[in-house]
Amino acid sequence: MIIEQKELGKKPVIHENTQLKEVSFEDYNEIGVWNFIENTHFGSFSYTGQFCFVQNAEIGKFANIAANVRIGPTAHPYDRPSLHHFTYRPAMYGFSETDDSVFFEERCSRKAVIGHDTWIGHGAIIMPEVTIGNGAIVGAGAVVTKDVPPYSIVTGIPATVVKYRFPEEIQEALEAIKWWHWSPETIKERLADFQQPIEVFVEKYHH
Repeated sequence: MIIEQKELGKKPVIHENTQLKEVSFEDYNEIGVWNFIENTHFGSFSYTGQFCFVQNAEIGKFANIAANVRIGPTAHPYDRPSLHHFTYRPAMYGFSETDDSVFFEERCSRKAVIGHDTWIGHGAIIMPEVTIGNGAIVGAGAVVTKDVPPYSIVTGIPATVVKYRFPEEIQEALEAIKWWHWSPETIKERLADFQQPIEVFVEKYHH
């Protein structure tokens, strides 16, 4: 939801009350209000809505992330005698001078991958080590526990495929065109083509 439209550029637009830790950006990025984002990379033109919580993620280009989305929720060590923080953050409680670095390194490595030109609906949860394929849509409130095929629409808990956006030949053509890697200048020049039916676009650019 866009409340106040801003012109984006090389430097990301970071709205108020947002915390970033080990986050990298490309171009034309925007981060909504009250986000917490950690150990994450954003491809060009990707953005988040309000109140998102993103950890340990690789986000492709042109990703549309709605409000209240949770990507890469971190886990407690359920194979230990206790689930509590004290087993991996003992320094917080004076039980040790150092925390469990091996546990944190393993947790950070379990990255979620969000493909190019994706739409993550309001309140969706994407679990660690899940890949959302290019062009896929995750419905509002879905809990995604398994990889999502490109150009599919998934909904529910756990998320399951409802349908595909395009026939298989259109999907294959878009994967071959890879328009998300075009320069901003090229996209601007071809803007009218993006506003045409998908068949017209594919016929023009799939050689």
